[in-house]
Amino acid sequence: MDWRLIPEERLGGPLSMAFDEVAAETVAAGGPATVRLYRWTPSTVSLGYGTDAAVVDREYCSSAGIDVTRRQTGGGAIYHDATGDVAYSIVAPKSAFPGDVTDCYRELLEPVLAAVEAAGADVGFADAGAPALWEPLCYLRALDPAHDLVGPDGRKLAGNAQYRTREAVVQHGSLTFESDPEAHLAPFVDPPVGPGAFAERVGGVSEPSGVDPDRSAFVDRLESALAEWAGAEAGAWTDAERERAAELCDRKYAADRWIEDRDAPN
Repeated sequence: MDWRLIPEERLGGPLSMAFDEVAAETVAAGGPATVRLYRWTPSTVSLGYGTDAAVVDREYCSSAGIDVTRRQTGGGAIYHDATGDVAYSIVAPKSAFPGDVTDCYRELLEPVLAAVEAAGADVGFADAGAPALWEPLCYLRALDPAHDLVGPDGRKLAGNAQYRTREAVVQHGSLTFESDPEAHLAPFVDPPVGPGAFAERVGGVSEPSGVDPDRSAFVDRLESALAEWAGAEAGAWTDAERERAAELCDRKYAADRWIEDRDAPN
């Protein structure tokens, strides 16, 4: 199986989600599997596939220059900060990885764990038992031992999600490198928790003493870990993929009918 690494790109939220779908189409057509990093530019609210769009304050997001989109994956809504988050995705043939969802998460998260540990952070999978604080927000839901990563104090550092097509598995995730609780809560309508409660649940990879606080260095480590894990060479999107992603962005991921009602174009 051939792999390519797409180094970190600055992408709007809808276009970021479009490229995941395009990478899955490439795999289905017999093309390379993809590991990639991207930076949410501008900051973005992504809704989980089943999240009620009414939870988002669209007027605030518009005035603050925050993109809004909806993911193909489940889970709650997430505010992805343009400077505080580091996002990745892995798109590969479904047949190459375990059919059991938890086992698949564990295998695909190996390079992510390696990069966080290389930065000097202590990270592991969440234990069951942390209760939900607010279901609409991904980071405030009950912690899931299958795919939530936490620091030694039990605070969530990263959320990860998967969806599968007939031929491909798509896993993407956001790592909170530096947390800003007020910014995370501001795009949502009447959250029942404040910044203090959010900070008790969510931490940043760079917060503990002894961790390299340089985001660029962390991105380099994550790119290296992904490339080594996959045996991937540095690559790029083809012109056809870029055109297809732009089409999907306009017709689906940036369209109100998808964001509001999950109405995907034919």
